[in-house]
Amino acid sequence: MPKVEITVPEHLEMRIAQMVEQGEFVDREDAVEELLSTGMKAYKTSGPMDDDNEPGFEDDGMMGHEDEYVF
Repeated sequence: MPKVEITVPEHLEMRIAQMVEQGEFVDREDAVEELLSTGMKAYKTSGPMDDDNEPGFEDDGMMGHEDEYVF
């Protein structure tokens, strides 16, 4: 797995350490990986999306109805 070095504000480091101490994560690495992954998933579902790169959707839907889509 590739390694990435980041700098986070002290309050975030403290929150991560607290979650590890409380047993929510095995260690800091696990916590950062899981929190980053969760954030990326949340961003993908609620953040900006490039519709041109989403295959399988047709603009007019099925049978010309706008509220139905062909996958």
